[in-house]
Amino acid sequence: MSDKYELIAAEQASPEPAPSVSAMCAGLKVSRSGFYDWQQAQPSPRQLRRAKVTRYVRAAFDAGRGAYGVRRVHALLTGSTDPEVASASVDLVRAIMREEGLVACQPRAYKVTTRQDPDADPIRDRVNRDFTADRPGVKLVGDITYIKTWEGWLYLATVIDCCTKEVIGWSMAEHMRTDLVCDALTMAATRHQLATGAIYHSDRGTQFTSAQLAKHLDDLHMVGSMGRTGVCWDNAMAKSFFAALKNELIYRVALPTRDKARRLVAEYIEVFYNRTRIHSGLGYKTPAQVALEYQQDRSQAA
Repeated sequence: MSDKYELIAAEQASPEPAPSVSAMCAGLKVSRSGFYDWQQAQPSPRQLRRAKVTRYVRAAFDAGRGAYGVRRVHALLTGSTDPEVASASVDLVRAIMREEGLVACQPRAYKVTTRQDPDADPIRDRVNRDFTADRPGVKLVGDITYIKTWEGWLYLATVIDCCTKEVIGWSMAEHMRTDLVCDALTMAATRHQLATGAIYHSDRGTQFTSAQLAKHLDDLHMVGSMGRTGVCWDNAMAKSFFAALKNELIYRVALPTRDKARRLVAEYIEVFYNRTRIHSGLGYKTPAQVALEYQQDRSQAA
């Protein structure tokens, strides 16, 4: 029956003159009242659009692995080629996410873990909470965090570029000796072009104040920089990454072995964080996009 009603509705919507509803209903042997009841039950254009936007909101939320809030989901929708989706407002996205129960995972409280070496020589803060840079490879931040598995602790050291927010170096081990930090820096220097005299900023943990790290920075033609002990804001960019990692991955999965933790963390960094996850501080672009755009602009200027 509905196919006959759809045919009548299509004729009504046609720009060409159409027979009356009564005539069409009589010709198709359906009742006029039945057609009008069917017509009233059909979703309105507004309802159809909302249903479409809802599908896109769900897809964007899933693409963000449950980590995207309203602003990031909305940013993804604005890039859609469908004008009905691209024009969706922040308020509409917020309402849909509320209706669908789409709540981004929430960060946990920060815990101070830095232990200062009392015998370390003072190293000045060359960053002063300015975690920006006009080009890649000139200002980096680093830190160490711990990941709990059923086998025991796994430690992660990272190196992040302040220009692109990309994790350009990382290392994992069952210990948190200075070698862990040196390995992350070596990866960064090997895979990316770092400027001579590039700043490496960290907190004042014993690994970062060691003579071994100082020599390694000299070998890489880099200079050290340190914030104050126990003041997380002095190394906020590095702390922010660890908060995202734990909030978006570690606290949401079971980690029975260190090997599984290594695989998941490596995939999070290289696949999701660097190349998929959009950052509000980058204009809702990924670190890889920003790095590529810089290289393209540099090539065009050359």
